[in-house]
Amino acid sequence: MIKLENISKEYRMGEEIIHAVSGVSMEIREGEFVALVGPSGSGKSTMMHLIGGLDTPTSGRVIVDGQDLSRAGDKELSRYRNRKVGFVFQTFNLHPTYNAIENVALPLVFSKTPRKNRIKVAKEALDIVGLSDRYSHRPNQLSGGERQRVSIARALVTQPKIILADEPTGNLDSKNGRLVMESLSLLNEAKGITLIIVTHDMEIAAVAGRIIKMKDGKIAGDEE
Repeated sequence: MIKLENISKEYRMGEEIIHAVSGVSMEIREGEFVALVGPSGSGKSTMMHLIGGLDTPTSGRVIVDGQDLSRAGDKELSRYRNRKVGFVFQTFNLHPTYNAIENVALPLVFSKTPRKNRIKVAKEALDIVGLSDRYSHRPNQLSGGERQRVSIARALVTQPKIILADEPTGNLDSKNGRLVMESLSLLNEAKGITLIIVTHDMEIAAVAGRIIKMKDGKIAGDEE
């Protein structure tokens, strides 16, 4: 369960204060597939960062499985991100000289998982996203859609309860975008992972079971 209680997030830019999120309250149930939609500057990416423990609110509380992230220290937030959350970004963020297996296994290096186990888990994750024939390929040998599916596999290896995807199809053509959304939907349905995507594309958002519309830092609509 993800619970946001009257959260606000402000940023200072010189003398100006930017209200990125203003007094938002909502709940996301375990295993839900939610799309956060809205134009640039609507607050949707800030919401994702707050849920993911990448940022903390100026006021209000972010509670995930009973843990209050808004009161957590850096070590607690790092542990939360490493154990409970998988991130998928628009820009892929793959290491250019590593092959697919090595890129997917990276989070396990930081958790000190033995190399043999890392390789096994990375291969399983790549199999899930349909890339069993791309183990040894480096990013420059993969299509945009394949690179994004490698990043999805990387998000899976720590067995997260939540996957947060920020514009996961933003750099892809429509065909590869559909393949990426199919991979994400499969994870939500087959593994019960809570999936939250940020997008401005209503066609992509329509795949989700719930659409939360953001405008000017506030919730403008919530449809299931």
